[in-house]
Amino acid sequence: MRDDIFLDQQPLGAVTFAENPEPRCPCLLLLDTSGSMTGQPINELNAGLRAFYDELQNDSLAIKRVEVALLSFGPVRIISDFNTAECFFDPQLEAVGDTPMGEAIKKGIELIKNRKDQYRANGISFYRPWIFLITDGAPTDEWQSAAALIKQGENAKSFAFFAIGVQKADMNILRQISVREPLKLQGLKFREFFQWLSNSMKSASRSNPSDRILLPSPLGWSEI
Repeated sequence: MRDDIFLDQQPLGAVTFAENPEPRCPCLLLLDTSGSMTGQPINELNAGLRAFYDELQNDSLAIKRVEVALLSFGPVRIISDFNTAECFFDPQLEAVGDTPMGEAIKKGIELIKNRKDQYRANGISFYRPWIFLITDGAPTDEWQSAAALIKQGENAKSFAFFAIGVQKADMNILRQISVREPLKLQGLKFREFFQWLSNSMKSASRSNPSDRILLPSPLGWSEI
């Protein structure tokens, strides 16, 4: 089994591996919900998430293969552990607190590792996990050790990490955290970003775990 690109407890209504032995495309969203996201930013983020899940739920293959986990920071909270889109419960994120980005990244990497262990224990093949960090600010905690973990994970092909900056995000710090060049969201185009992400995940779900997945251009939502 190749780990290529592309919680221990299951929520109520979760589909077991025995019921659905399809290969999995795991995607972890690390979402900044600090106080600076109050108002339109958090509203647009919530609307974008709903649209993202709607797209996955309407695809007969993606709903079986794509697994999404949501982890917010401000403070760090697991909103939803890895599960298929049919288990989405519309969490309605709220903006509060500071920006413990380093802690969130470390917790997210731990979630990825745990889920991959579960795949292996149950004989489930999987694609290289994707991690998307979305933030409108700068970390308020120690982040250098998290950046080192990202570089280690990328070098080992354990996951692919992408950083998305919103509004006044500190892009210089994001460049130090991410191996890949971070992307800047145009305005508050969360819906366009999540449309791009859902299309990417649906495309990945139609490939084989051993295939190399090429992401489409982010034109339409990113300032590139």
